Amino acid sequence: MSSQRVIVVMGVAGTGKTTVGRLLAAALGLPYAEGDAFHPAANVAKMSAGTPLDDADRWPWLDAIGEWIRERGGRRGGVVAASALKRAYRDRLRATAPGAVFVHLTGGRPLIERRMAARTGHFMPATLLDSQFATLEPLQEDELGVVVDVSGSPEEITGRALAALAALPLPHRP
Repeated sequence: MSSQRVIVVMGVAGTGKTTVGRLLAAALGLPYAEGDAFHPAANVAKMSAGTPLDDADRWPWLDAIGEWIRERGGRRGGVVAASALKRAYRDRLRATAPGAVFVHLTGGRPLIERRMAARTGHFMPATLLDSQFATLEPLQEDELGVVVDVSGSPEEITGRALAALAALPLPHRP
């Protein structure tokens, strides 16, 4: 696995994007960024109140993440956790950072709902899980990325992600 890659750990809320993203970054010796930190305060307030974001809410957030990815492309690399639920969102990230690789964390709704219920201190309420699944457009065959099941421990999930990423073609070097 090349350290030049910038990896976006994506999926619905509760799949473990932050945990797996941090573990991936540590295993690869890359910087990590939490996608939630790129949200403006208005987005956090909206989600905290149980209101799903719309596309207009997400564009500035995606642009900020895209800029972080672009800055780390080439020789620097990095890992960022961001839901990136729709193809259009991933396309927007790729427009800024064409080499971005996606790790789509997936799992059954009951497992993810249990995980969301067990976490503390997060602004995203479990009541928004239905909207997350309704919005989700899984990675398509023409998108550079891997799909990783979230059953098991964070270390097991990260191991599966690392193995899947290692099987991808290396990025082109200019």
